[in-house]
Amino acid sequence: MAQAKIEGIFTPNMVPLDDRGNICESELRRYIDWLIDRGVHGLYPNGSTGEFVRFTPEERRRIIEITVDQVAGRVPILAGAAEANVKETIATCEYYARLGVRAVAIVCPYYYRVSVDNIYQYFSEIAKHSPVDITIYNIPWLASPLDLDTIIRLAEEHPRIVAIKDSSGDLPQMMRMLTAIRPRRPEFSFLTGWDAVLFPMLLIGCDGGTNATSGVVPEITRAIYDAVRQGRMDEARRWQYRLLRYNDCLFGASDFPEGFRVGVACRGFRMGVSRQPLSERHRENLNRLRLELAQLLAEDGLEEESFLGSTPAKESPFEYKSVSPDSSTLPTVIGSPSQVEVERLVQEVVAVLTQKATWPGQ
Repeated sequence: MAQAKIEGIFTPNMVPLDDRGNICESELRRYIDWLIDRGVHGLYPNGSTGEFVRFTPEERRRIIEITVDQVAGRVPILAGAAEANVKETIATCEYYARLGVRAVAIVCPYYYRVSVDNIYQYFSEIAKHSPVDITIYNIPWLASPLDLDTIIRLAEEHPRIVAIKDSSGDLPQMMRMLTAIRPRRPEFSFLTGWDAVLFPMLLIGCDGGTNATSGVVPEITRAIYDAVRQGRMDEARRWQYRLLRYNDCLFGASDFPEGFRVGVACRGFRMGVSRQPLSERHRENLNRLRLELAQLLAEDGLEEESFLGSTPAKESPFEYKSVSPDSSTLPTVIGSPSQVEVERLVQEVVAVLTQKATWPGQ
């Protein structure tokens, strides 16, 4: 039986740590429930935001075990499965398939820079042997970059590869991928991992996103997704400007993904201390980030919650399906969006976001 298409907002969730630096299972389970309650369409554990390289292979498997158990079929899981070599990656795909994840996400080879033809061989070998669907993951600022021709070739030759998660933020590149692949494989999914252009990426046809900010403000990323799908472009644009404020704060405060640990903590979770030691300067920056985020969250009606438990979604002051952000400082679009209007919106938003956003997201 054919699997459902991968679409919507998938959260690359962080993993709470206890006082000894180990996985805090109870807090991770509570965080998973909170994300689902606030409307994320799926979860993406063991991603870049989830610091997969800072966990052991055994810990990575345990993270997926906990996630599958806690989700209990409520939303699909896109499990990060990249290991240090092809053999171990295939073994991980096999294990996650037995757990019942929807698909795995596999990043390009990292540490060693790999040539284009060998990147193809890497994904091809995994696709031939994986028992579970694969999302190829392009994040050129952390791994070997995927070029357009290789992406198209992989999509055409390997039905097991069902999606791409692209964190380059390259809008024309995404349009070229959509143009080349979608007519031949309409079930193939295109996900953006660059939060600063979530709105324009959805406008041009992306199926969703794997967005780090959705782990901190899932209400806003869901609001953007729903507004675009329902044709409320002005509302989506306004929320994108708001999301950019969070994006810049979370990425700019410290080395990635330390700002997001603080962000999740500001929503009421005990995240523990990073496994990456931080300098005094970075600790001070993160303390300032807490104050800045508290102000932003208060403005959006998303105040910090108690560690004792999260507020049920129905009691949240934020109703993502109906509430629009403050429009006092943002340009207004009037009337139903025609094709010309959509194209104008894309050009305007991309121009503004390109000027402001200097960090690619995931």
